[in-house]
Amino acid sequence: MRLRNIPRAEGVLKECSQVIETPEEFRDHWASDVFQNDYPVHIEIGMGKGRFLMALAQKNPQINYIGIERYTSVLLRAVEKLNIYIEENESTLPNIRFICMDAQDIANVFAENEVDRIYLNFSDPWPKARHARRRLTSPDFFARYDKVLVQDGQVEFKTDNRDLFDFSVESLGESETWGISECTYDLHHDEIMNVGNIMKRNFHPWITRFASSLLKEDVCCDFLSATAHILLMRKPSESVRHEPKLS
Repeated sequence: MRLRNIPRAEGVLKECSQVIETPEEFRDHWASDVFQNDYPVHIEIGMGKGRFLMALAQKNPQINYIGIERYTSVLLRAVEKLNIYIEENESTLPNIRFICMDAQDIANVFAENEVDRIYLNFSDPWPKARHARRRLTSPDFFARYDKVLVQDGQVEFKTDNRDLFDFSVESLGESETWGISECTYDLHHDEIMNVGNIMKRNFHPWITRFASSLLKEDVCCDFLSATAHILLMRKPSESVRHEPKLS
């Protein structure tokens, strides 16, 4: 995926104290040294403009959130959004940090048992078969998640790409380490799994009105309702048998 380079991005990111420039230095010490508490650590890989993670940080002050984004031009938007929040509220969100990095390197940034939950929201589907290993729900990436998550750690995955969702379900169905705890092909109409859901995307009002008119006419309309969702949990090892925690 090619993104437009924004020359001022690096300067803005460098000025933001909540962007961690050398994340490897805090491996195994994120909660104690960066957040200065003992709260659980949740990360979002491919955080985009940060709307989802910032909403969670406001809602759950007892959880430390770290957003990972590969591209400076995208992370810039998240930092700008955070700066607007700080200006409007005259205070920051102390439980959120950003990292500009490739997700392939997460085991170099987080230690074993350091992360409680990973969010994957509307990830790049990498549709070509030869790029399957780049998908964030590929077996290669789940092997990386295995290295940093706690024993009963969770991965929450959402997408509006049916091919990516089917690929993910099929791949995880063959896993000896991971199990699907909850699954829906229509998150927004699932009364149970949609509880507490935070929308990552805002639709323009005319799209919403157009969709509503189609639904009233009983015409199939997928682009507002086809967000699929999986909650995944690591299977207990032979030496550790305890019930997984769902929150």
